[in-house]
Amino acid sequence: MDIKTFNIAGMMLITPPRFGDERGYFSETFNAARMKEAGITDAFVQDNHSLSRQRGVVRGLHCQLPPHAQGKLVRCTRGSIWDVGVDIRTGSPTFGQWVGVTLSEENGSQLWIPPGFLHGFCTLSENAEVQYKCTDLWNRECERSVRWDDPLLNIEWPVAPGAAILSAKDAAAEAFSNVNDWFHV
Repeated sequence: MDIKTFNIAGMMLITPPRFGDERGYFSETFNAARMKEAGITDAFVQDNHSLSRQRGVVRGLHCQLPPHAQGKLVRCTRGSIWDVGVDIRTGSPTFGQWVGVTLSEENGSQLWIPPGFLHGFCTLSENAEVQYKCTDLWNRECERSVRWDDPLLNIEWPVAPGAAILSAKDAAAEAFSNVNDWFHV
């Protein structure tokens, strides 16, 4: 397993090896022992699967607050996405900073986004399927959303604001300036 770390503590890009031949390939996408060796010790309790039929769909930025904070292990199993994690841990030296990576069916990479981060993605292809493992169950009362294009975050999205395809909930998300003590380091 290839593991890349970032300047934001906790986030990792994990690329499992693929073993291929003329038929295709095999890849072990999750192994609890290997994840523990990489530093991911949380148990996963929920798997999610989304399909976005158009290029330019933006989902996020989302998180869940304690006591139901979620870590997410995200991968794209069809098409490709630009996946983003934003540090919202009050007291963190990287508070408000983000990491973005391309996840695709071709590269097989997965982004680990620990609790205390916002998560969102933009589809780079038609019919993008995203699957992710979560460390806690979804809880409506703990869910929060922040505007994907908030100028304070200055995320380099691969879609113009007027061209992004959003849900009504994401279009009405709050400003990043409202993130106040959601998580502590």
